[in-house]
Amino acid sequence: MTWTFSPERVDTPEATSLRRDYYDDVASRYWKRPATGTEIDDGLTNDGVELLTPPTGRFLVARYEGKPAGCGGVLLLDEERAELTRVFLRHAFRGLGGAGALIGELEDAARGLGARRMVLNTRLDLVEARALYTRHGYAEIPAYCSGPYMDIWYGKEL
Repeated sequence: MTWTFSPERVDTPEATSLRRDYYDDVASRYWKRPATGTEIDDGLTNDGVELLTPPTGRFLVARYEGKPAGCGGVLLLDEERAELTRVFLRHAFRGLGGAGALIGELEDAARGLGARRMVLNTRLDLVEARALYTRHGYAEIPAYCSGPYMDIWYGKEL
């Protein structure tokens, strides 16, 4: 049972597949029906993922026993804060300890970019994500941004 985490460009085949699965998962839950391929394509178009590269951010791919299992990113918001974003594990790999390890790796990546605080936003219906964040030391904070898919905000000192 081996997890590995590596920085990767967001446009590699594995990263692209993971990003599509992430969007499919969160959009399908929001719409309460399966997302279509066109909806996934539209959602990923101009989503700002290109900023998840140094010096503005980092994108990591999580692998379990060599298989692409998940992903996540950090985006510098200013000199002190980074945003945790696109944290996702494919369903087949959940419950194996990868989510917490991925968050730890993303926090290390944020520190490497100079951040001293991590923030994130999520939706109230993503109860598993909210539980994961609070389990790893994130506490509710005032809104630092706004958007149609943001219901609750969290932060943590790094």
